[in-house]
Amino acid sequence: MKIKSATFATSAPDLRSCPVSALPEFAFIGRSNVGKSSLINLLAEKKDLAKVSDLPGKTKLINFFTINNTWSLVDLPGYGYAKVAREDRLEFNTAVRDYLGNRPNLRRVFALIDSRLPPQEMDLKFVHWLGTHELPFALIFTKIDKQAAQTTRNTIELFRQAMALSTDERPPTFASSATTRSGRSEILAFIEQSMAKNKAAKPSSPAEPMLEPPHPAAAAYGDTEDGDDLE
Repeated sequence: MKIKSATFATSAPDLRSCPVSALPEFAFIGRSNVGKSSLINLLAEKKDLAKVSDLPGKTKLINFFTINNTWSLVDLPGYGYAKVAREDRLEFNTAVRDYLGNRPNLRRVFALIDSRLPPQEMDLKFVHWLGTHELPFALIFTKIDKQAAQTTRNTIELFRQAMALSTDERPPTFASSATTRSGRSEILAFIEQSMAKNKAAKPSSPAEPMLEPPHPAAAAYGDTEDGDDLE
């Protein structure tokens, strides 16, 4: 897929404020500081389309970007940043849950995972929630330039093993680096193929809050950062 245009459309604090649109939407989400903004800028080939910040948890709104006038890239608020006030965490997690569970033109959720870390409880819990609610998703392991290729392969395999303890899902998986541009063509090709299939994700009922307890893998691997519980 060649990117001919990429423009900011609008921001929304909740599902009700999201724009009325017939364009297929592809949403990107991950733990705070996973490199989401850098990946979005890489895909769009615009250095400042999504604001990159040294302050984790800065994205609080659902941001919509129109790509090639044919699809929307949706930047969802990250999770896992402990210094955000608890009431704000609850607010933006509710917005994310409502968007994911009720947006009829959502085609795919890309869950971003830091390739440098062992499986994290919050990532496992989130992808488990996506699978439970039958939302089509893919995994993108970020920052692969920070380590050896074999280390990245080991991380991906550990994550798959951890996922297998609670779900049979085998989502499409990508490895990316905003520095080396790795993964860009593969992710865009996948989005193009998804649009060609024209299969919308339409949950049969609104998604419930993320209250499922973490599975045993979470305790086995631990969590290196504090954060909210994705209520």
